[in-house]
Amino acid sequence: MNAPDNGFPLTWPAGWTRKTGGRERARFGRGSGANLTAARNLLFAELGRLKVRGILISSNLPLRLDGLPRGDAREPGDSGVAIYFRLKGEPRVLACDKWDRVADNIMAIAKHVEAVRGQVRWGVGSLEQAFGGYKALPAMEAIKPWWEVLGIPEGAGVDAVERARNSLLMRHHPDKGGSHARAAEINAAADQANRELAS
Repeated sequence: MNAPDNGFPLTWPAGWTRKTGGRERARFGRGSGANLTAARNLLFAELGRLKVRGILISSNLPLRLDGLPRGDAREPGDSGVAIYFRLKGEPRVLACDKWDRVADNIMAIAKHVEAVRGQVRWGVGSLEQAFGGYKALPAMEAIKPWWEVLGIPEGAGVDAVERARNSLLMRHHPDKGGSHARAAEINAAADQANRELAS
């Protein structure tokens, strides 16, 4: 699957458009939105009922030691969430950035899975049909050579690639005033470099 190695920072799925403009306040809880733990638990419960494997929550919340988003962290500027998993061995992804809080976007995805499970139970279709449009596509390749995007020599090694990626993301990540497109370009270039250097 072409999911990120870990859930931080947010890796938005290739081919999915981002919401432009202001995000909305959700009303999943008692008028104040979802609790992160409750949203995550519902998501895991719903995906567990589908017997999916390899669930990864990708967001701009820092991670706990167990790899899950931290509930005590400050809400990031980009509250989008992407959930990567395998359904019957096939890579799938669901993403949401409609709401202004990470917990609410996780809750929205959990509610979506719950609704899809209902459709399958009611005989409207199969899981394969319901999740057919949510294939996790490969990340986009860098348009310029990776060493140009990363600003390092062509003969640089893996350590230099990771240092360059981290340094550039510190300046160009959307939470730091950068753009999603630039962050995606940096990540794609570093991933391409790592693949080439590993072979």
